[in-house]
Amino acid sequence: MYTPDEILDITIQMGKKKIAKPLSSKLLLGFVGGAMISLGYLAYIRVASSMIEEWGSFASFIGACVFPIGLIVILLGGGELITGNMMAVSAAWLDKKVTMKELLINWLTITVANIVGALFVAYFFGHIVGLTSSGAFLHETVTLAQGKVAASPLQAFISGIGCNWFVGLALWLCYGAKDASGKMLGIWFPVMTFVAIGFQHSVANLFVIPAAIFEGGATWSQLIQNFVPVYLGNIVGGAVFVSALYYKTLKH
Repeated sequence: MYTPDEILDITIQMGKKKIAKPLSSKLLLGFVGGAMISLGYLAYIRVASSMIEEWGSFASFIGACVFPIGLIVILLGGGELITGNMMAVSAAWLDKKVTMKELLINWLTITVANIVGALFVAYFFGHIVGLTSSGAFLHETVTLAQGKVAASPLQAFISGIGCNWFVGLALWLCYGAKDASGKMLGIWFPVMTFVAIGFQHSVANLFVIPAAIFEGGATWSQLIQNFVPVYLGNIVGGAVFVSALYYKTLKH
C-alpha cells in the first residue's frame, strides 16, 4: 500500500490523465462507466428481489455486496464515472495541474456519457429484456426508485455527499493499492457500505429511476428533481470531503 502522500500524488496524476484523453475516448469510456454502474445496480435488484421474502432486510445487504462489481470493472478494466472524476480531477485542479474550464468540460462530457450508458441499460436490459419489468423484480425496482424520489432536495443533497465520500475513498484506496486484489478490496468495502446505508449516487439513480419510469412507476420530472441535488451532493462528497480534505492535510 502506498502512503497517503503518495496516494495524493497518484490521484493528481490520474486527474491530469483524465483531462488529457481525447473526446472520443471520454465519451466511450463514459458510456462504459454509466453502463457498468447500472449493471451493478441491476445485479443488486436481481439478487435482492428473489430473497426479500425469506431474508428480509438482509437481502438488501446481499444486494449491496454485488453492487461494487460496476466500479471494480470501471477502475480495473477501464471506464469513466463522473463521481470518480469529481474526486480525481478536483485533486488535479487543487494542485493547479488543470484549469477550472478543463475540469468543468470534463465533468459535463463524462456526465452526458454516463447518462447514455445508464439509460441504455435501464431500457434495453431492464425493460426490453424484462429483467426489471415483472414480479418481484418490478416491485423492487419501483420501490427503490420511489424511495429515491421521495427524499426532499436537502435530504437528497446530503445523501449525495455521503455517497461520494465513500466512492471517493474507494478510488483513493484503489490508487493506493499495489496489486489487483488490494484494489478490488479497496473498492468493494466503501461501495458496499454506501449502498447498504442507502446513500444516493447520481449515476446509479439514472438507472433505477428510468427503469421504473419505463414500467410506469415514476416520472421524468421526478428524475430531474432528484438528479440535481444528488449530483451537487456528489460533487461536495468527492471534491470537498475527499480531495480538498486530503490535499489540505497532506500538502502543507
